[in-house]
Amino acid sequence: MELEIVGKRENPFLKRTEVSFRVTHPREQTPGRAALRQELAKVLHATRDIVVVDFSRSEFGRPVSRGYAKVYKSKEDALKVERKHILVRNGLIAAEVKAEKPAAARAPPPRRAEAPKPAEKAPPKEEKPAEKKEGKPAAEKKEAKPAEKKEEKAPAKEEKKPEAKKGGKEGK
Repeated sequence: MELEIVGKRENPFLKRTEVSFRVTHPREQTPGRAALRQELAKVLHATRDIVVVDFSRSEFGRPVSRGYAKVYKSKEDALKVERKHILVRNGLIAAEVKAEKPAAARAPPPRRAEAPKPAEKAPPKEEKPAEKKEGKPAAEKKEAKPAEKKEEKAPAKEEKKPEAKKGGKEGK
């Protein structure tokens, strides 16, 4: 793994040195934050606990990564200025673990009252198996047709035609 410093900038207000770097890692996997912090500390003549790697991104299809890091004057300065999740990623502080309540102590989420679906309004009736009755064979049942009902015609309603209005222009 070869580390090359691409850009370096002093930031006296935040008491740090900001560094852009490039890492070449042929026949190796992309180096992690811990390895990058160690290499940066060697190159910049600092201790590992004051080096904070902000990000490191690999180039697609190449054994090269580019990144950005900050070297503080002291660890206290780093703890004051840096964002919490970056400090956790670099191992400078421990991650806070939220303790979950036991399952019995958690209340279930409130349920909204929903209108019952039409199929759910009436409970289904229990059907008893129908008793088989001996009757006519199926062929005979087809032949017997129920009597057809005669259609009765209702008296037709006469349509009223609108009467022509009198007294229009024709009357003058």
